[in-house]
Amino acid sequence: MPDPEQQRALATNRRARYDYFIKETFEAGMVLLGSEIKSARSGRINIAEGYVYIKSGEAWLENANIAAYAPAGEQGQHDPTRSRKLLLSKKQLNYLDDQVHRDGQTIVPLKVYIKNRVAKLLIGLAKGKRQVDRRNTIKGTRC
Repeated sequence: MPDPEQQRALATNRRARYDYFIKETFEAGMVLLGSEIKSARSGRINIAEGYVYIKSGEAWLENANIAAYAPAGEQGQHDPTRSRKLLLSKKQLNYLDDQVHRDGQTIVPLKVYIKNRVAKLLIGLAKGKRQVDRRNTIKGTRC
């Protein structure tokens, strides 16, 4: 049986490190329905087009796709692209909100993983790269 402390990655957003400079990372809990967590554990999750925003003192993950859980049938299914609430401390929420509004940064999802049987999302405070920066990133990885 695998160690419960072990982190198992379910989905990664590799494009985020290409498109953004990641300044800081934060670990956030995810509020998921039963069919969503079952589908995510089977690897049917995509966060490449997702983004995080803060509204009314709460963080939300938007546009992440968690496919319907096939064995459950038609009833009791969830909307694959619904908004999902993220669990962060008040201090982290205030800091992220301040950075987004004051410095023009954005919050991007980086990785979804299971930690101690709980779904977690690694989010990054990021600044967008220009085309020249992206070229330099490509050059750096090929050398």
